[in-house]
Amino acid sequence: MALSWYSITHVTLYTKPQEKVINMASPTDIRKGRVMDYQGAPHLVLEMQHRTQGRQAGFVQTTLRNLQSGSTTTTKFRSTDNVEFMHTTTQKLEFSYKDTEGHHFMDLETYEDTVLLSEVIGEDDYFLVEGNTYDILLVDGDAIRLELPASVEAKVIEAPEALRGDTAGNVLKPVTISSGITIQVPLFIKKDDVIKISTSDRSYLGRVN
Repeated sequence: MALSWYSITHVTLYTKPQEKVINMASPTDIRKGRVMDYQGAPHLVLEMQHRTQGRQAGFVQTTLRNLQSGSTTTTKFRSTDNVEFMHTTTQKLEFSYKDTEGHHFMDLETYEDTVLLSEVIGEDDYFLVEGNTYDILLVDGDAIRLELPASVEAKVIEAPEALRGDTAGNVLKPVTISSGITIQVPLFIKKDDVIKISTSDRSYLGRVN
């Protein structure tokens, strides 16, 4: 008996419970920026190069970063090896607070709490401001790491007064921002100013207000 249109539509809309997504592939598919399942942990591909050894089969030389521990390793995959790529997404979550459990981020739509361990956050903690949203990398639905923007804004909580005679345009002074780190800024920056800071080298980029 032929299926009715209703039956076909009903079957099409049926979805199975979410499962771990693993894409088996050849080492020739390795690309910078992809995430692999290597030795049971997610690894980000930092660098890769195709190499050959005379008449022998070629291989792919890679530099991988363990997204759980932060460690970096160099390894090679021969053309006969199989590699597993993991499904990744990025979600914007609001930083709520930190405690002994870790750093807590909240989904503003579902109010779901996501926790990243302090060891995973590392020194990026200096750029976290409560109430600001940040990109969180998810691998197979699990939060793995914080992805900082190129710059962040922070409030100056301590700033020494400029001394008389300090008029040169390139003279800088140290100030303390709300996270507790010290930044070198121009002399005109005062306490309670909001400044923009580079997350790559902690350099001053400008005053916001």
